[in-house]
Amino acid sequence: MLSIKKKVIPEMWYTYLTIDLASIAVPFIFSFHPKLRFYRHWGALLPALLIPGLFFICWDCFFTAKGVWGFNPKYVSGVYLFNLPLEEILFFLCIPYACLFSYHSIFTLWPKLHLPHRLTKLISWGLIAAGLCIAYIYSEKSYTFLTLLLMSLFIFGVTMLYKNQWVDRFYICYACMLLPFLIVNGLLTGSWIQEPVVWYNAAEIAGPRLLTIPLEDIAYGLLLIGVEVALYEYLLAGKRQALTYRSFQEGG
Repeated sequence: MLSIKKKVIPEMWYTYLTIDLASIAVPFIFSFHPKLRFYRHWGALLPALLIPGLFFICWDCFFTAKGVWGFNPKYVSGVYLFNLPLEEILFFLCIPYACLFSYHSIFTLWPKLHLPHRLTKLISWGLIAAGLCIAYIYSEKSYTFLTLLLMSLFIFGVTMLYKNQWVDRFYICYACMLLPFLIVNGLLTGSWIQEPVVWYNAAEIAGPRLLTIPLEDIAYGLLLIGVEVALYEYLLAGKRQALTYRSFQEGG
């Protein structure tokens, strides 16, 4: 459960916490901007963060216990919940909040920004095919296999089965977020600091990296944010339907 581990280098404990707070600070402040008013959607946002977040925290606990990755004690506060540092729990609130704020902001400011339908389908089929192939090739690597398989199934579900209209916007947003993704994940995996905050067991991942970031993390990020966008859009659609029905009842 909750535990506190003695710090090795106290002056460095705030590194991971600083990354979390820096990621959410500007999105949170601008949530109240009069052109964005993201705070008005917090009713849909909070379940969209918390419900998938619980699943991914359990996922994180499993792979941490399995030794696929771990956390450098030099860069965390020493407060642990189960086997995860507090900062890792906060990661699943701060980063998705920033991403969903970006998703909201881009299409509030540029509502006509879309991808052609054929291009969206091409991207989707390409991701599905690549994901399934990589999952098959690295089926003995549990993190690689599960991440790529679930990403492929998620994309197939939202594009081919349910044909959600927001998928092209999600692709645009995720492409825009790749630069901040490289910065945040690069810091966490040791690109610009002496040691990684989060280390990966080389025997448990496919191997190729972008800077110091395992390529699986790009698919993992797409899956994490994609699931949260899907739930966020579902809840917003339900809210719009309820408001429409209420207006109809009042008008009648």
